[in-house]
Amino acid sequence: MKDTSEKHPQKKYDQPPFPEQQQEVPGTEKKLDPKADHGEDSYKGSGKLKGKKAVITGGDSGIGRAVAIAFAREGADVMISYLNEDEDADTTVRHIEEAGRKAVKIKGDISEEPHCWEIIDKAVSEFGRIDILVNNAAFQMAHSSLEELSSEEWDYTFRTNIYAMFYLCKKAIPLMAPGSAIINTTSVNAYNPNSSLIAYAATKGAIQNFTVSLGEMLADKGIRVNCVAPGPIWTPLIPSTLPEEKVKEFGKNTPMKRVGQPAELAAAYVLLACDDSSYMTGSTVQITGGRATI
Repeated sequence: MKDTSEKHPQKKYDQPPFPEQQQEVPGTEKKLDPKADHGEDSYKGSGKLKGKKAVITGGDSGIGRAVAIAFAREGADVMISYLNEDEDADTTVRHIEEAGRKAVKIKGDISEEPHCWEIIDKAVSEFGRIDILVNNAAFQMAHSSLEELSSEEWDYTFRTNIYAMFYLCKKAIPLMAPGSAIINTTSVNAYNPNSSLIAYAATKGAIQNFTVSLGEMLADKGIRVNCVAPGPIWTPLIPSTLPEEKVKEFGKNTPMKRVGQPAELAAAYVLLACDDSSYMTGSTVQITGGRATI
């Protein structure tokens, strides 16, 4: 019988334990061990987003980079926003340009409303319009007790993860035509919250509800709003915000017995961005490695 073990989903990528590692927030791709897969060598486009103009927050690394690569290979011009990870952003820009598409980057803190306005203004200036808005950037930090969590960090988590989504959508929606799409990144934590990520999990629940409400609100305008709920995904956010012992075993508690790779999420964002999902709004695509979301 032919050996098909290489096709087994559990064995597609490295399984924990991983080398012990810690990074400074927000983390960088080059220090990840093992390296993450963003679809650099595997994603093949088929013109699903030909001529579209997309904005992706947190597009420098992780899920955002995988989505940027996929969108570009599907024919979209892409703007990525990022906090301060210049080297990672430059790498993503290179991948977009190698796909033959226009790449624009913008650096800054999306927790500040004026910067969110600047992102949308620059996208319109560079592209002429916005067809796809991906609200993907997020902040998290692990704590073992509520006493450890400062009011300032609580506020910053909400401002980055949910306030920014409100700012960006409010600015972008009047500029978006029927057929446009907004895609938000929620999390398995919206359904099965991790107590050590109490602020992050609360924002992800808010994102889930925001997506459903906004999808209903914008249906008559022809703008679809959906979200993706990732499980444990291997990105720089993990070793920069979780304790080393958690990083070492990250993803082991899923039925897949491993972390997900950013490349494994990209097709879901493409689906929600293109006309194939024309009857989807207020929906969530769950990519959790089998982790329960009920």
